Amino acid sequence: MLNKLIANALPYMPKKLIWIFSKRYIAGETIEDGLKACRELNQQGVEVTVDLLGEFITTIEQAEENRIKYIEIIERFTKAGIVGNFSLKPTMFGLLIDKDICFANIEDVIRKAAEKKSFVRIDMEDSQCVDNEMEMYRKLQQKYPAHVGLVVQAYLRRTKNDLMDLSNIHVNGTPLNFRLCKGIYIEPKQIAFKTYEEVCEHYLDDLNFMFDQRMYVGIATHDKFLVDQATRMIEEKNIDRTKYEFQMLYGVTPELRSGIVKQGHKMRVYVPFGKDWFGYSTRRLKENPQVASHIIKALFFRG
Repeated sequence: MLNKLIANALPYMPKKLIWIFSKRYIAGETIEDGLKACRELNQQGVEVTVDLLGEFITTIEQAEENRIKYIEIIERFTKAGIVGNFSLKPTMFGLLIDKDICFANIEDVIRKAAEKKSFVRIDMEDSQCVDNEMEMYRKLQQKYPAHVGLVVQAYLRRTKNDLMDLSNIHVNGTPLNFRLCKGIYIEPKQIAFKTYEEVCEHYLDDLNFMFDQRMYVGIATHDKFLVDQATRMIEEKNIDRTKYEFQMLYGVTPELRSGIVKQGHKMRVYVPFGKDWFGYSTRRLKENPQVASHIIKALFFRG
């Protein structure tokens, strides 16, 4: 209850106060900030996926602005030789306003990435978006099989069936490329598994299926139990290290991340930046109030 009260109050606090916590998990506001963070990660032997903050926009004009920004980001980061790729959220391109315009915007971004021999992953958002994002991925994957991927969320009850439905759509032998995460959005129990044990069980079941179907998997987790179980599965199935990677968020569990890299596994870090960092931070707090206790620690022991 206290965490929820704190999380609900934080959006009304001064931005400078919230930044004390947020700066550990967000690279900054500008492209230059993002480039700097990505270079540092590359120097540590870590690849990146770059994310411009901003979601659930309200106007088509914002969608067009985001399309232009993403194309500039792809130009800048590929020219700078950053070892990594790009992630985007369909709601920042107009998914909940006009589905066709959203598709056209995202296709423009993926086309630019393909020109640069890069890759774009479509982030999965809350349950109201899942069907449309699945449909969008199916269409784009047929046109740009080596340049587009999707996120799937283990806590959704539908995910295993979605993976089964998608398992045969690959083009010219190009493996399907997914990021597997637990899922963070608040959903009713009819839609999502709720307990830690259930979510972990289905995460590992999904991962096992993806390996068996020869899908490329981004194993996205900060949970040491899941990391250990995934590593064990990789060893038991003798999965080639070019067929998967581990993924983590910028600034989260750096010690665990370092240990995975030292074991020789490929690691990719999700690097968010942009002027919408305040909205991003406060939305994430409402979705996961437990984080509030870490904010208080950051304010009083790090600030």
